[in-house]
Amino acid sequence: MKIVVLDGYTLNPGDLDWQGIKNFGDLTVYERSSLTDENEIISRIGNAQIVFTNKTPIRKNTLNACSNIKFIAVLATGYDIVDIDVARERGIPVSNIPTYGTASVGQFAIALLLEICHHIGHHNKAVHEGRWESSPDWCFWDYPLIELDEKTIGIIGFGKIGQKTGVIARALGMTILANDTVQNETGREIGTYVELDELFEKSDIIALHCPLLPSTKGIINKDTISKMKDGVIILNNSRGPLVVEQDLADALNDGKIYAAGLDVVSTEPIKGDNPLLKAKNCIITPHISWAPRESRKRLMDIAVHNLTKFVEGSPVNVVNK
Repeated sequence: MKIVVLDGYTLNPGDLDWQGIKNFGDLTVYERSSLTDENEIISRIGNAQIVFTNKTPIRKNTLNACSNIKFIAVLATGYDIVDIDVARERGIPVSNIPTYGTASVGQFAIALLLEICHHIGHHNKAVHEGRWESSPDWCFWDYPLIELDEKTIGIIGFGKIGQKTGVIARALGMTILANDTVQNETGREIGTYVELDELFEKSDIIALHCPLLPSTKGIINKDTISKMKDGVIILNNSRGPLVVEQDLADALNDGKIYAAGLDVVSTEPIKGDNPLLKAKNCIITPHISWAPRESRKRLMDIAVHNLTKFVEGSPVNVVNK
């Protein structure tokens, strides 16, 4: 069996092992693949039966050109890079990787929040540049320092990751408001489910942990921002298009929103003309919430499991049944 990984570097830059997949056949791993050159993608897939992809798109033309494909495994939770309808028509199951990054992504959301509250990186740099040594006072700070105890965080999308963020926030003394189309008892033990307008009105911090759907695209926009508290903090390490970026930049620049912590943007890698790059109090990291080794190891293990179950004739985590 011929297996190809179209873009394996971000999952495994050298600290993990492809052996679990190699055990199933002749494996070719490409570290990086063009996201736009369909001819290159078709050429790399060739006559492979098994295709692993992270962000390399597999569209209708590719599926039509690569007639040997029997199974597509997405090395991520989101699977919009695959034309799943065409794959279904061709009898090709497409699997994804659910729940591998719950702990890492929840942790990172709070890390963004703590950086906004304390600007640790900035103050560390200031000390190393000699500013504390030359300070006329025994301490100094360049930004307002924020205590989170008794603050309210509103979490939009209260699945496993949203609930993990809620658990950590509650440990910091925060009140948890949640909004989700699906409510469960586990969520009720962590926070209080409310309608979106109430969440916007009452939250000191708003964290996005919802999937990108037609109903959630642009959920942070000038109209919803107008319903928020003055000085609210926005966190997004879910999907970039949940935010209308110009509206967020405008609200940051005029002070309606105090700060934003973002690990995702609408186009990745970020483009130089993204308005958030010049917005006030906007922390942007390069989509790394998922990337601790522990999280990536779980992803690899689930990918091997998905392939194993496919070979056994009972595929799991299939998104195009």
